[in-house]
Amino acid sequence: MTARRVLVTGARGFVGRPAVEALLARGFEVHAVGRHLAGLPAGVVAHRADLLAPDGLEGLLASIRPSHLLHLAWDVTPGRYAHAAANLDWVAASLRLHRAFAAAGGSRLVVAGTCMEYDWTADLLDEATTPLRPATLYGTAKDALHRILAVAARQDGISLAWGRLFFMYGPHEAPNRLVPDVALALLRGEPALCGPGTAERDFMHVADAGAALAATLDSLHAGPVNVATGVCVPVRVVVQTLAELIGRPGLVRLGARPAPTNEPPRLAASVTVLREGVGFTPRFALADGLADTLAWWRDRLRRQMG
Repeated sequence: MTARRVLVTGARGFVGRPAVEALLARGFEVHAVGRHLAGLPAGVVAHRADLLAPDGLEGLLASIRPSHLLHLAWDVTPGRYAHAAANLDWVAASLRLHRAFAAAGGSRLVVAGTCMEYDWTADLLDEATTPLRPATLYGTAKDALHRILAVAARQDGISLAWGRLFFMYGPHEAPNRLVPDVALALLRGEPALCGPGTAERDFMHVADAGAALAATLDSLHAGPVNVATGVCVPVRVVVQTLAELIGRPGLVRLGARPAPTNEPPRLAASVTVLREGVGFTPRFALADGLADTLAWWRDRLRRQMG
């Protein structure tokens, strides 16, 4: 078995794209599995398969024999994923994937979790001290999968790390999410209709999130790790920074939309484990990351307009 052969699920997803690039840069032999694999970077070996199908995973993994597995695939359709019944299907698929990985002799597993596993009334979301009290089916499914895999991986002799993703932005994000929604409106010269923007969040450029997961896979860290920057800012700072970068601050309409129901005022991440246990520090400060994202959206609009 090749010592550093990694199988990536969700390789064409929002986080998967930069994670694959980071794994290639670290010298991994990268294999990707999924239904939609067009446009993968050069050097990635593609394996077309449906992870939700009940059969076929054992044969596929036996043929690949990966030493490492980065599992990112999940249904995260904006506006639906938090309460979607598909979360149950992905728990089952993830357990089948783990069994096939173990049977193929795999040794290192990293799975994408979520900050939605935490009790959001806590002042600081810390891997070691904050209670896990998810309020959605998505968060509950991720939490339950982690609890099962923690025991199963230990029994199978597999090292498991669990990356709890916080609030990401960057290229290839769904257009109806905060950053592209505001950016696209302003780039078109239209008013950016926003909520009050007082809630504070930890925003991370997706390239840093993907690189953090790759670093976690390449480390000896076992257990949960927050994938975040450690810097918590009001949402309005993100909106106003975008407006200043575009040069249209007068088009921002804070308070034009109501705040989401029961929105926590602050979700701050502890990043001690990421910094000290994994040895990862993000590359992008917020303003630089937003500028990079804007450049990508400008180019996309230019290409769409021909």
